[in-house]
Amino acid sequence: MEYTTLGNTGMEVSRICLGCMSFGSSDWREWVLEEEESREIIDRAVDLGINFFDTANMYSRGESERILGNVLADYDRDAQVVATKVYHPMRDDDPNSGGLSRKTIEQELEASLDRLGIETIDLYQIHRWDDETPIEATLSALDDAVRRGQVRYVGASSMWAHQFAEALHASERLGLERFVTMQNHYNLVYREEEREMLPLCAKENVGVIPWSPLARGYLTRPHEEIDATERGEAEEHMYAHPYRDGGGRKVNERVAELAAEKGVTMAQIALAWLLHQEWVDAPIVGTTSVEHLEDAVEALEISLSRSDLAYLEEPYEPVRVSGHE
Repeated sequence: MEYTTLGNTGMEVSRICLGCMSFGSSDWREWVLEEEESREIIDRAVDLGINFFDTANMYSRGESERILGNVLADYDRDAQVVATKVYHPMRDDDPNSGGLSRKTIEQELEASLDRLGIETIDLYQIHRWDDETPIEATLSALDDAVRRGQVRYVGASSMWAHQFAEALHASERLGLERFVTMQNHYNLVYREEEREMLPLCAKENVGVIPWSPLARGYLTRPHEEIDATERGEAEEHMYAHPYRDGGGRKVNERVAELAAEKGVTMAQIALAWLLHQEWVDAPIVGTTSVEHLEDAVEALEISLSRSDLAYLEEPYEPVRVSGHE
């Protein structure tokens, strides 16, 4: 396993972060694994040297956090870096179970700590931007959580670059804890983040941990086969993201060609491309099989030449912004 410093935190994390959205309850999403199968993957991740785990309170309505906490309790907890998120509503009958008000953050943080079975969350992230709550109020609540010792670092997820710049400026102006990471939507068929967000993160020394590095499976198999997957059938909103738009299909074909040439999988080529991007610290890889997890780790060993990178990137065309919802 390779490790890198996450942004300017000084904290060392594995270059592959295990995303935990697929662990929890199949009642929440058909493709989600129950605890026994989830444990097998998390155990293997630890064996492979992965020390960075990303979940969220809304994944299976807290069940993902609980399972992750149960499994990691069998290991040295100080050796693991645990990240979770807050924003999406947790209870349909409680409007204050979502958003980024002080009330929501404090009550949902306590619930996440309890499910994870830990006293301090390494990286606590806002899952989206809250238009209803001033960013100063959100930052103040997060700053207090750090000072109480419940959180070590705070991070953000998909939003407009101007919003992220506003948040960073507010932290500086008010002397509050600043966001040290950006968990954004970024992969070979969605590169709109290269326009503003990624240069901003590089300038501010913010760690970048992209979600959907394999475009929800679109970069793991040939274009014409993608609808046959269980997740593809189960999620009507899967292609609300514009992966097939513009040059997406051509990119998919080139990933397949290069994978065949190098004798590796399409997923490994797509991950290797992301790992070659200087502003990326650790892609968040979600999986429902040990085999796919092992493939992801092996992608660290794939070297892509400048011509390989250019060949993969050349067909890309601008697409509509996606992932801020």
